[in-house]
Amino acid sequence: MFLDQWIMILAYYAGLIVGVFAFVHALSQRADAYTAAERLTKPAWLGITGGGTFALLLFSLNSAGAMFWLAGLVAVLVYLVDVRPRLIEVQRGPRW
Repeated sequence: MFLDQWIMILAYYAGLIVGVFAFVHALSQRADAYTAAERLTKPAWLGITGGGTFALLLFSLNSAGAMFWLAGLVAVLVYLVDVRPRLIEVQRGPRW
């Protein structure tokens, strides 16, 4: 196998692991924390992260569905970068 194939395989599995982590994290948070953080509801984020993870599982970067794989990755990363820190902040309280 060539280096580019190894990179594609690594990206596929890394994306899948990130997607599963985001879905499990969204599942384990309290429902009222989402509204307190002024984000979408828990069922909405479960649908977004679950759908994103399903797209990451179903498609790959080197297939015709690469656009869906990228869309799933973006959805999962938006949760991890935007929603997850706000949920942690709301549930933990101020650091002072």
